[in-house]
Amino acid sequence: MSCFRPRSSMPDGEVYMTEAALAKRQARLQGNHAQQGSKYEFTRIMRPDDANIMGTVHGGIILKMIEEAGCIISTRHCNTQNGDSCMAALVRVESTSFIVPMFVGEVAYITAEITYASKHSLEVQVEITAENLLTGTTKQANKAVLWYVPWKMKNVEKITEVPPIKYASAEDEEEGRKRYEAQKMERQESKAVIAEMAPPSPNPEPHTVGFSQSTLIHLVGPSDCSVHDYAYGGVTMKLMDEVAGIVAIRHCKTSIVTISVDGMNFHRKIKKGSVVTVTGRLTFVSNRSMEIEVFVDAASMIGGEKVQYRAVSGFFTYISLDKDRKPQSVPPLKIEGEEEQRRFEEGEARYLQKKAKRLADKGNQQ
Repeated sequence: MSCFRPRSSMPDGEVYMTEAALAKRQARLQGNHAQQGSKYEFTRIMRPDDANIMGTVHGGIILKMIEEAGCIISTRHCNTQNGDSCMAALVRVESTSFIVPMFVGEVAYITAEITYASKHSLEVQVEITAENLLTGTTKQANKAVLWYVPWKMKNVEKITEVPPIKYASAEDEEEGRKRYEAQKMERQESKAVIAEMAPPSPNPEPHTVGFSQSTLIHLVGPSDCSVHDYAYGGVTMKLMDEVAGIVAIRHCKTSIVTISVDGMNFHRKIKKGSVVTVTGRLTFVSNRSMEIEVFVDAASMIGGEKVQYRAVSGFFTYISLDKDRKPQSVPPLKIEGEEEQRRFEEGEARYLQKKAKRLADKGNQQ
């Protein structure tokens, strides 16, 4: 008997994978790259301490699992060649989609696959499938695209070369090269724009940017770091998701859920012992979603130059949920000043671009 629920009986709009869709996905994952080490899979059960205040699995936990899978497969692949050992570090999150929520007790199947390799970087695509052990139903919960670079273990300031991978076709390689060039350009552009977080006014009006803006301060300890003594990308993303979630709740005063993370760039590494300041602010609000820009600034507290620098920046998107966990309208954002208006218009452009891509992807699947 099939353990996959047909689409006609999907509850609450959840996307359950049919047998045909799952078989197609498995064939693609197995056939894209013949080279050993291009795919990595692991399984993890969701525990009570993984849940957020709404009772579902915390978005930050999912981001950590995604980043860990990407780090493992990238590091393993980059150490298949002779030479100095290295460890892969996250430099960009192209996109992360939260398709359906995950719950405590469900089993997460995380699959990471290297889909492109340049001379010094790798593109990794990660998918998470969630299984309900009691009913046997399986659903695609998350998917993400990330970029890693390998740092030498003996010299963490030096990037080593990436071993080549095998592609299913020349077209796949060319499409990967185009994605590489696009993300490289966006990373360079983001470095040139280091936005500052202005302190909110003493008594901000509700539904303004200053009213919901939030900040978290965290000391980076040993458990947050890799063997290089630099903070894991997944740890940083979890902190960013917590701050962005607070911003979203302050704005709409309801339960919220992360639906995507886009354009996150890791500008500089964060060393153990640093104090990070994570700040989030609303940039754009549509009828049913909120885009929140999050910055991570770091400063070393132990020796060296105690100057704060921008380490990470990215955009999180949330939706508001009613008491039945259905999406509902979001209060409009009250704009104050030309700078907020500019950020709002840029956020609207990103929103429309993502909406158009979703519609195009949906059309291609039909």
